[in-house]
Amino acid sequence: MSFFCAISGEPPQEPVVSVKSGNVYEKRLIIKYIHENGTDPTTGEKLEESDLVTVQGNPKNAAPRPPSHTSVPALLQLLQNEWDALVLSTHALEQKHNATRQELSYALYSLDAANRVVARLIRERDASREAISNVQASMGLTPSQPANGEEDVEMSEGGLPAEISSQIDETHKTLSAARKKRKPPQGYATVAEVKTYAASHTIPSLHSASPAGINSLALSKVNPSQFLTGGNDHVVQLYDRGTDKVLASLRGHSKKVNHVAFREKEGETTLILSAGADKVAKVWGHDSASGEYIPKATIRSHKAELTGLVVHPTKTVFGLSSADKTYSLYDMTNFNQIFRSAPSDEAFSSIAVHPDGTLFALGTPTSTIHIYDVRTGAIAASLTPSDATPFTVNTLSFSENGYHLASPNSQSTVAVWDLRKEKTAHVIDLGDDFKVNKVLYDHSAQFLSVAGSQGARVFANKSWEELLRLDEGGEVSDIAFGEQGKEIWGATGREVRIWGAPA
Repeated sequence: MSFFCAISGEPPQEPVVSVKSGNVYEKRLIIKYIHENGTDPTTGEKLEESDLVTVQGNPKNAAPRPPSHTSVPALLQLLQNEWDALVLSTHALEQKHNATRQELSYALYSLDAANRVVARLIRERDASREAISNVQASMGLTPSQPANGEEDVEMSEGGLPAEISSQIDETHKTLSAARKKRKPPQGYATVAEVKTYAASHTIPSLHSASPAGINSLALSKVNPSQFLTGGNDHVVQLYDRGTDKVLASLRGHSKKVNHVAFREKEGETTLILSAGADKVAKVWGHDSASGEYIPKATIRSHKAELTGLVVHPTKTVFGLSSADKTYSLYDMTNFNQIFRSAPSDEAFSSIAVHPDGTLFALGTPTSTIHIYDVRTGAIAASLTPSDATPFTVNTLSFSENGYHLASPNSQSTVAVWDLRKEKTAHVIDLGDDFKVNKVLYDHSAQFLSVAGSQGARVFANKSWEELLRLDEGGEVSDIAFGEQGKEIWGATGREVRIWGAPA
């Protein structure tokens, strides 16, 4: 039941009742009226404060709404005001958004203009250097040496520093002499054993489901149960098969990781290397105090996606290939760039190092394979498949004897090149639906593995008999031979599968 003040006509906050007239008043209003007049405002009778009785209300009852909110027109007006305020706020946000877009457009235009100017200046500089070099050569003068700096390293064609070259020569002599006499190690897997290999273990969900996929796989030679994977989720994972645990999740790339590798050298810190589509190479080192891998270096010397990563047999140098038409070499002691090739006519899509350490092979998106002398950067040979249809040479592998090089010969065939004759010695046809992702010789040079869109296959060297077909997990993006060739590891989607002899 509701009632109203006889003076104000509104619901009272502190209601009181006159015992003489029975009218309800707001307490503060009637007391003020009594003090001024001493009578009841409605009847005119004499009235005192003692004649007022306080009305006790329920404290849980909500206070009445203001009169302006109790009618439909008032509510509609209130909603209209709220809507107008919202529309005005949205309009202001749209204006701010448009202004920000215009600022961003101007910034991008300025950046593009700056890049064009820089590119033009670089071309003019190179033309000037070439002209000066030609003039000096015609006059019989020795070309002047530019000042030291990163740019000078990029343009250097004079080869590696003397100390690095001597290390490479020494390693070449040691490995070359040992290789000529080398036979498969005792206990190494045989052809008959490889034919019996079957799926033995699967390690699932190594990387995030979005974006899913493993692009690269590398096994540790010091601890055969540990391996690396590089994924589309921008992460490098170090995993221990023996304990089925992730030992390290190494982050730092902003795009997919294309290649991963170990640098394991006796007496030196174990290093983990990666190269990504974000133009960046990362190096992590094992910290003996904490037992974790910590960042050692971030390399941003290339201007396009990194397409290859190799650790040189000296274990003191590693190389990168890039779609920016150059490759580069780095010292692992200080991670400084020690060589940068002159720009090629073609982008580089893969890289491999000769087992003796004197040659680099680099693939291109136009089917050609260039072979360079590591020490001087001079090109030693160019190999071009007979197939007229261009394709990307996305993988390369030297045989252990150093005489052969495996590479895609088309999207669905693999060529084995005889480097002594610079000719194709054999072509393996994998079927029209097969797309080659990786070719790899094993350490004993008895087997050649091919990973691709329809699983993986293993062939016997020289006879090229197909020994094994691994197609349980679908597409295999990368493949590796385990210790003594007793296992074959493959990256399939988010999984790493292992095949070996039946138990």
